[in-house]
Amino acid sequence: MPGPAGKIVIALVFVGAMLYATFGMGGIDCEACLTYQGRSACRTVTAPDRDQAIAQVTATICSVVASGVTQSMECNRTPPASLRCTE
Repeated sequence: MPGPAGKIVIALVFVGAMLYATFGMGGIDCEACLTYQGRSACRTVTAPDRDQAIAQVTATICSVVASGVTQSMECNRTPPASLRCTE
């Protein structure tokens, strides 16, 4: 169960996703899978460009597999095990 900081990260990711969907920004779809400290998850995001898509999909996955600010920061520096991006 994520602590208070983890819940904040999850809430921020959710709000970001809602704003993103509301404004209809599109462009690059990236699907990634990432393993952090033995926990794995896969997610897909759409962003205006590839760099933003990779950053967003990594943050989204890390909000699920990491707990707390320190783990979230470490997780966000972990390269995805798999990554597929399309326009």
